[in-house]
Amino acid sequence: MNKGELVDAIAKKASVNKKTADEVLTATLEAIVEAVSTGSKVTLVGFGSFEPRRREAREGRNPKTTEKMTIPATTVPAFSAGKSFKEKVAPLEIPAKA
Repeated sequence: MNKGELVDAIAKKASVNKKTADEVLTATLEAIVEAVSTGSKVTLVGFGSFEPRRREAREGRNPKTTEKMTIPATTVPAFSAGKSFKEKVAPLEIPAKA
């Protein structure tokens, strides 16, 4: 599902037009990104949490040359699914990739 399909689904479920659904979705995503980018955690009960996580510096390899290199420390966005979200997804049977 892409953003357009999500907007369509929101519009249908909330009985609003697509423009309103798009504006609300965009505002929601912008608010989450803004909060996480300033170091805050955003928790949506039953859905999950968004938070910044520190990734320490580590050693890696250049895949072309196999030369060792240091990958610098960084902060990355992270998502943790909530309990009811996990329970809803758990029974799915997804075929393994070949």
